[in-house]
Amino acid sequence: MALAQETPASDTDAQTSLNKGRLGTVGIVFFVVAAAAPLVGMTGAVPVAIVLGNGAAAPGAYLVVGITLLLFSVGYAAMSQRVTNAGAFFAYIGRGLGRHVGIASAFVSILAYVAVQLAIFGFFGAVMAGQVGILPWWVWSLVSWAVVTVLSLLRVDVGARVLGVLMLLELTALVVTSVVILASGGPEGINFLASFNPAAILAGGLAGSAGIAFAFAFASFIGFEATAIYGEESRDPKKVVPRATYLSVIVITVLFALTAFAMVTGMGASHVVEKTVALSTVAKVPLAAPAEVLFSLAAQYVGQWMATVMSILVLSSLFAGLLAFQNAASRYLFAMGRGGILPARLGTVNRRGAPAAASVVTSIITGIVIALFALLKLDPILTLFYWFSGLSVVAIVLIEILVCIAVIAYFRTHKGEENVFQTTIAPVLATIGLVLGEYLLISRFGLLAGTVVDGVDPTVAAWGLSAIGWILVLLPFGLLGVGYVVSRARTSVNEELLRDVIS
Repeated sequence: MALAQETPASDTDAQTSLNKGRLGTVGIVFFVVAAAAPLVGMTGAVPVAIVLGNGAAAPGAYLVVGITLLLFSVGYAAMSQRVTNAGAFFAYIGRGLGRHVGIASAFVSILAYVAVQLAIFGFFGAVMAGQVGILPWWVWSLVSWAVVTVLSLLRVDVGARVLGVLMLLELTALVVTSVVILASGGPEGINFLASFNPAAILAGGLAGSAGIAFAFAFASFIGFEATAIYGEESRDPKKVVPRATYLSVIVITVLFALTAFAMVTGMGASHVVEKTVALSTVAKVPLAAPAEVLFSLAAQYVGQWMATVMSILVLSSLFAGLLAFQNAASRYLFAMGRGGILPARLGTVNRRGAPAAASVVTSIITGIVIALFALLKLDPILTLFYWFSGLSVVAIVLIEILVCIAVIAYFRTHKGEENVFQTTIAPVLATIGLVLGEYLLISRFGLLAGTVVDGVDPTVAAWGLSAIGWILVLLPFGLLGVGYVVSRARTSVNEELLRDVIS
């Protein structure tokens, strides 16, 4: 399976051009699926969506969100055929809504990818400290931080190969477990209507339990949108990026819906909430160990060896996500440095074609935050993971909404071979779905991030955010405004910022 192909850069563009021709469709998909961290989502988010959300219909919520993001991908893929740029999101937004809005959105994208990376660092350190011990969480986090930094300085296809091995193992474990459970039928047999009937999916209403399930489903998909970031480093990006986008969304959606459905089937649809609570309770605290739900099902239906393998693969899944988001954040910084918004040094590459300066800056930022949380003795799960994972998904969905609007605006004035479904219908439908998703994420942010005012039960009441909750929720919107002001004041922007680097 070929992931890369040598394409030598010319002497004139070697310092500011990423290493072209290194990635094929499969290589990009590895990065994107790694960012979604399927095993982490299935062990962490699905049990919560079942218990606090719409019960046996949680798989349906994942399917609906996947379809919404597939609609988003239609316009996104059409735009990728017009513009290939490591800035991806902000290049598209800039083309459709103007340079200043595009640049403003870039700051939000960087915030999102750095935030989700920090969340994973916290989770990785906590899991390692719990499973292996010996060292405190922050030491394990910094060990992974060092390895990720080194890999990000190598050729991009080296990282793709690492992720490829990890992803294949992770996907195999999930698919095998799901197929075995579904083949057995579980204690009650397979019940499609319990999980995929629209009435069941929407039970409790969007302001209630259904809304909670959708919020956690949206949070699980973060990272799928990174395909276009690697356009400059791919072979024939006008074809590879759209293919990788569709393939990534389909793979993630099917995997999430299939695994979640298998979990419901394995426990029995009519008693899934009670059994999920029982399997995840530690010291009388429900959902204290959500990973035990999938691990217990794997041990029951496949064998204890599969549960052991999964517990190890959770760590590799987290590591794969760290590398994927390191690459994403550094490429945004690279594109902004090359375009004149940030220092030009960030827009250069090393002899391996990697955005070295941008990668180092990304690592410095994350390293400082990890050290700060360690010095303040803050819990890596309750603060670093919950706070920053909630922040990142709010930021990403905000940017996705802007991309949809930009696609509509761009194709109104740049007619081509694209049809009305690609340029208008799909982006409009995606915008509606994403705006609703953003509302659900913000209104349920206290539940996602653990930031509620004392006395408020986030499983019952929406909003009720603490001061830190409001700061985290509003930060992406505030940074969007700051970025717009910075763009208006900036006079040294060059054509590299938004141009199609392949044309």
